[in-house]
Amino acid sequence: MVILKLADWVSLSELLANSWYRATRKMRSYGYLLKNPSQKSSQQQAQLFSNVSKCGLENRGSDTLVCDIHGGLLRTRSFFPYFMLVAFEGGSIFRAFLLLLSCLLSWVLDYELQLRVMIFITFCGLKITDIESVGRAVLPKFYLENLHLQAYELLASTGTRIVFTSVPRVMVEGFLKEYLRVNKVMGTELHTVGSYFTGLLSNSGLLVKHRALKDYFGEKTPEIGLGSSSLRDRLFISLCKEAYVVYKEENKNSESSSVMTRDKYPKPLIFHDGKPLTAVTYSLSKMSEIIAPIRTVRLTRDRERDGETMQRLLSEGDLVVCPEGTTCREPYLLRFSSLFAELADEIVPVAVNTRVSMFYGTTASGLKCLDPIFFFMNPRPFYQIHILDKLPIELTCAGGRSSCEVANYIQRLLADALGFECTTLTRKDKYMMLAGNEGVVQGNNRKP
Repeated sequence: MVILKLADWVSLSELLANSWYRATRKMRSYGYLLKNPSQKSSQQQAQLFSNVSKCGLENRGSDTLVCDIHGGLLRTRSFFPYFMLVAFEGGSIFRAFLLLLSCLLSWVLDYELQLRVMIFITFCGLKITDIESVGRAVLPKFYLENLHLQAYELLASTGTRIVFTSVPRVMVEGFLKEYLRVNKVMGTELHTVGSYFTGLLSNSGLLVKHRALKDYFGEKTPEIGLGSSSLRDRLFISLCKEAYVVYKEENKNSESSSVMTRDKYPKPLIFHDGKPLTAVTYSLSKMSEIIAPIRTVRLTRDRERDGETMQRLLSEGDLVVCPEGTTCREPYLLRFSSLFAELADEIVPVAVNTRVSMFYGTTASGLKCLDPIFFFMNPRPFYQIHILDKLPIELTCAGGRSSCEVANYIQRLLADALGFECTTLTRKDKYMMLAGNEGVVQGNNRKP
């Protein structure tokens, strides 16, 4: 073990020495380019491969495309923010802070050593299941928001899609296969001990894309290669019959044309973690608000003010609305408020059923701060969640339906999904029967 550790330190010293040497050469080359601006401009203008926007998309169903998510499918060139997300969501804020401090030294390190350092700090000691969860629940949102529109359109037009990347495969495979329907993902493999990552690479080391492409295809040549304008990617895509490059946007117009809007997402992004998601509530206890995993905003029962509040929140992101306005302990759905239908045309119904065996986690006349305590006092409490398809536009107010028709239709959809029955009773009816009041919270008319 001592000999192996010494060998590792020798290897690390050699990598550091090479990094300092390459950093010095970079600084010298940069100084030369400053003295010779004509040489710099000629290098910038030397575009050996066509822009991805010039590629025809017709009759590509039988073609094979190879690319990298980093610098190819994503608009930004740096992968550091995604390592930061994994370090924070899968680890802790201290791990993320340590990764941030490592940036101070990264400018003197070469590409390979930068990746090795980020991988070690991000993954060392983390559970495999935790990282897989981050890959499913956190990273897809940020990948989709950063997806290059023209690059995705080219990817979607091909029949076979294979991604080669130097970043850890566990960070990208879930997103690429689930959202982009990539057939094969080849990335850097990490060393594990039991159910934990060690932060080191497997015996295969960092994946070198052009070598991995040769090993995978052998004598065959893929039809299309897509990459960035870096030297590594040029070598990678030059092995294909056609090669296209995602060049860095030079102005705001070209940048906006490459942005993928939400309506063009290959798959709806509904539930995920690590995103600013807000739920509007009424008469919820402070205890429930404190322990809520997402942000909550109180409504006032003033339709005009509540509409303005919800519209503002919708402009910031997705919004969770419970149109019943309360809960029902029996298999019935109360009448829905139609305000949500007036404010949005993108509606995804979600059926939620709470299963308890001893204690109800809801009260109409008792102390609401005890609701979550009673719920968790049950031996096996759980939520049953059924995510329905997005409502077609012709069934929304934008399709000519009234808000009441939309609300009633969604009530029936959710009732069918849960096996419940619809009623015309309202929240007011419930509180008049159970608590002798209309369920209005006094002093709740302050602005959220």
